[in-house]
Amino acid sequence: VQLQASGGGLVQAGGSLRLSCAASGRTFSTYDMGWFRQAPGKEREFVAAIRYSGGSTYYGDSVKGRFTISRDSAKNTVHLRMNSLKPEDTAVYYCAASNRYYSDLMYETNYDLWGQGTQVTVSS
Repeated sequence: VQLQASGGGLVQAGGSLRLSCAASGRTFSTYDMGWFRQAPGKEREFVAAIRYSGGSTYYGDSVKGRFTISRDSAKNTVHLRMNSLKPEDTAVYYCAASNRYYSDLMYETNYDLWGQGTQVTVSS
């Protein structure tokens, strides 16, 4: 499986963006998927994750209630809908895939594959 993130850009505070992560490969439906972000000078931070079945989702505290993760297995794609964006959401956003049965998806060490990242910039 290879991952390609897209959808980043420049948006004003309060605006919305939708990130997409397209996966190649026939086994996408067996992977749990996650989004992380990294701002300049900061460590990579967990944003959201979704189980391979789509039945469970998880969010970082800073994005709960504003971001929504979803997956479209027919299109091998995971989306991250980001609403009410704040300047502190500015970061490079990475999608990742985990093939470790029921691992804790908040930890980046539990992911096996990473996309290249897409820049999100929120202006005040």
